[in-house]
Amino acid sequence: MPSPFSFARLRARNTTAALLFLLRWLLICGIIGGMAGTASAGFLVALDWVTNWREAHPWALALLPVAGLLIGLAYHYFGTRVVRGNNLILDEIHRPSQRLPLRMVPLVLGGTLVTHLFGGSAGREGTAVQMSAALADQLTRWLGLRPRDRRLLLIAGMSAGFASVFGTPLAGAVFGLEVFLLGSIRYDAVLPSFLAAVLADWVTRAWGVGHTHYPTLGELPLTPALLGGTLLAGALFGLAARAFATLTHGIGKVFSRINYPPLRPVVGGVLVAGLLWLAGPVRFGGLGIPVIIEAFQHPLAPTDWAWKLVLTALTLGCGFKGGEVTPLFFIGAALGSALAVVLPLPVALLAAMGFVGVFAGAANTPLACTLMGLELFGSNAAIYLGLACVVAYLFSGHRGIYASQVVGQAKHLRLSRQQGRQLGELE
Repeated sequence: MPSPFSFARLRARNTTAALLFLLRWLLICGIIGGMAGTASAGFLVALDWVTNWREAHPWALALLPVAGLLIGLAYHYFGTRVVRGNNLILDEIHRPSQRLPLRMVPLVLGGTLVTHLFGGSAGREGTAVQMSAALADQLTRWLGLRPRDRRLLLIAGMSAGFASVFGTPLAGAVFGLEVFLLGSIRYDAVLPSFLAAVLADWVTRAWGVGHTHYPTLGELPLTPALLGGTLLAGALFGLAARAFATLTHGIGKVFSRINYPPLRPVVGGVLVAGLLWLAGPVRFGGLGIPVIIEAFQHPLAPTDWAWKLVLTALTLGCGFKGGEVTPLFFIGAALGSALAVVLPLPVALLAAMGFVGVFAGAANTPLACTLMGLELFGSNAAIYLGLACVVAYLFSGHRGIYASQVVGQAKHLRLSRQQGRQLGELE
């Protein structure tokens, strides 16, 4: 029978190991947080400037095809390995091979700013995540980290980028844990993810860079009408997420038939510019934050979300740079707002549920999106926000915006044969 002394030594070893792990990753994540938070702060300031300039000069939309050519040439000659963006990061987490090139940072930053400067419909999360992950991965060589630690480093980098660009450290931490493996979470990365997300968000705020403020939802009772409306809305949000992912990847395949890659965003730029002139370049170009805010105030037109879905899928599918997440916020908030005409739910609640629900279905990250809803809209409607995210996640099926996401746990038994495969293989 083991003596009390052996138990004491075992407890001491466990405590020492936990303490060393904490101190080690506190140091590493302090560096990641500093780099990611600073990069996101600079990116957000620059993005605000180009957005304001574009809105003051609507004629710039005519130059979108030229902007597409510049982005296409830059990636064709200097960024053939990093052109896959977030999917490259996910591949390196699943099967580590080569360190992410540092040139990923200026390429995605410049490509995103040029896209927004001339009116492309894109987001910002992809840029922040790619910059943060690429910067974090440079520590692999500097600190001599092993492949196992490199996986944690990349996950922490993704969490830091997401948290700092949206000002949501809890959602950012869980996003990094949840995004690369559909239906599963890697718990050995919990501490690095949370540390990196919190510190990166703090650094961004320390630079004096703020984030968009959304309405706080009031307290709502749990009633059959509200519950039923939430479940129905969640299903519609999931279907919208699936449509966005399917259309974006489908457009990408169509444009891949153009043999010379730099011409793809040129052709796409002509189409996007033409559609934006019809739909409204200020309303549907760029991030669309004003329209998202408007969605909480009154029901929007039932076509607003569809315009943004098509324009963003075309912008990203043809080769322009940026993220998908803020446009997904737009699509979800606009769809939810429009549903207020037919569903017995408050317009602000529907907009908030759509905001996080469509993203949850498209990225397959229901837990991160639920936390984002709490961080952005308060905890009064937590039940409804969580249900919308979970139902949207279920109804989006094994589709998503990240083709390199691997099915870790199928969403239901009929899809169980797809476990272990990447979403890109299932299209």
